[in-house]
Amino acid sequence: MRLVSGWGRWGMVLALVAGCHDKDASKQQGAAAGKALPVQVLSVKPGPVLDSVEYVGTLISRRSITVFPQVAGYIETISVRPGDTVKQGQLLLVVDPRQVKANLRAIEAQRASALANREYARRTRQRSEQLLKEGLTSRQDYDQAVAQAEQAEAQARSSEAQIQSQQVQLGFYNVSAPFSGTVGDIPVKLGDYVTPQSALTRVDQSLALELSVQVPVERASHVEVGKTPLEVLDAEGKPVVRAPVFFVAPTPNTGTQLVEVKAAFDNTAKLRAGQLVRAQIIYSARDALKMPTAAVTHQGTESFAMVVAQGDGGTVAKRTPVDLGRIQGNDYEVLGGLDAGMQVVVSSLQLLRDGMPIQPKEAPAASERTGTGGGADAGQ
Repeated sequence: MRLVSGWGRWGMVLALVAGCHDKDASKQQGAAAGKALPVQVLSVKPGPVLDSVEYVGTLISRRSITVFPQVAGYIETISVRPGDTVKQGQLLLVVDPRQVKANLRAIEAQRASALANREYARRTRQRSEQLLKEGLTSRQDYDQAVAQAEQAEAQARSSEAQIQSQQVQLGFYNVSAPFSGTVGDIPVKLGDYVTPQSALTRVDQSLALELSVQVPVERASHVEVGKTPLEVLDAEGKPVVRAPVFFVAPTPNTGTQLVEVKAAFDNTAKLRAGQLVRAQIIYSARDALKMPTAAVTHQGTESFAMVVAQGDGGTVAKRTPVDLGRIQGNDYEVLGGLDAGMQVVVSSLQLLRDGMPIQPKEAPAASERTGTGGGADAGQ
């Protein structure tokens, strides 16, 4: 009886396992080769390609004012907070008006005396006029009574004018909103002494805004007033506001050598004056073939697409080199390699090989597609 060593028995077992594995792999490859792979496809279509550049823009209120007091004094009351929305004429701050009120009371007292003197002088003139007619007084005494009445009338009018002036001056101590808007920062506090040169706050109206961007000089020459669109973009890069340019600065900024470009729009997107936003200028637009970015794979410096084609065994995927231009959103501009109407595969690119049978199905809208995309080594 012949004995087999331990190592010999293990070698026989490994050989049997390897043989079974190779047979299973061969069966799987054969099955894969005979079955078409379901894939999603989209057609290459013409569409607009934009020559656009994104910038950082600043929103500017078309109606904005820094509020200064018209009088000097100490801050007595602050009726609003930064960020509050106020209406036209709403009280913002009060400067201590006690001195003006005291002056007003003194002038009112003077007016009472002037009115009494005016009434007395008027009656004296009337009596003098009657006595003159009866010959009981001289012409000189009558003229003196008339002069005294006119002087008393002038003094009464002067007192009235002084009171009106003090009342207007008293109104300056109440600082109100010149128009409806949003209150900015309030750099003063209660008790601070202010003068007509002291900035109290700022009121901005955000119903109408301007979008300001700074562009290079060479780009500014391509901006047309009234035609070139300027957009505000959201966090995802989608435009929320679009308006034509209404202003291009005639000279660049001396420090940055950039040219200011502006557009105005009605603020329906609840934006804020002073806000920094993503902005985009569309310098031009043209029609060109476009294909989804999900259909593109890259190998080195070259780009490829899997195109739906007909082979000996039916519908297959054909690996085709493509020449690509700009990328905008979810699409590439196609400069060469594809024609309008051709279908490109947008799913399972990592599983495809050139000439592999496929079952194409029209892909859903880009917003509904998930898990699609190319791979750097797809098609190798």
